[in-house]
Amino acid sequence: MWIVRLALRRPYTFVVAALLLMLLTPFVLLRTPTDIFPGIDIPVVSVIWQYAGLNAQEIEQRIIYNHERSLSATVNDIEHIESSSYNGVDVIKVFLQPSTSVDAGVVQITAVTQTILQLLSLGQTPQ
Repeated sequence: MWIVRLALRRPYTFVVAALLLMLLTPFVLLRTPTDIFPGIDIPVVSVIWQYAGLNAQEIEQRIIYNHERSLSATVNDIEHIESSSYNGVDVIKVFLQPSTSVDAGVVQITAVTQTILQLLSLGQTPQ
C-alpha cells in the first residue's frame, strides 16, 4: 500500500522510472545470452537390433553377446558398453572416450554391425 501512496504523491518519479526501463530494455535483451544450457558433448553411439518374435533372453544370447564381443575387440577408444534387451528389440549403447571422434566411432561400429549382420539369419536389422 505504501508504494501506491508514493506513486500518487510523486507521479513524475514513476513516469521517469518507467521510461528508463523502456530505454534500457533493448540493451539488456541484446546482452542476455540466448543459450542457457551448456554444451554437452557425450560421445555415445546407440545400436538398436530388432527381431520380431524373440524374447529378451533369446535376443541377448543370439545377437547381443557376439555383437558386444566384436565391438570391444574391434572399435577403438571404448569407455564402456551398456545393453538393454526387450521382447523383439535390443539397445546397445557404446560410450566412447571423451576425446574420441564420434564420426570415427560410428564408422567403426557400423562396419562391425554390417559384418555381424551377414552372419545372422534373415529378419534381424540394426538401426
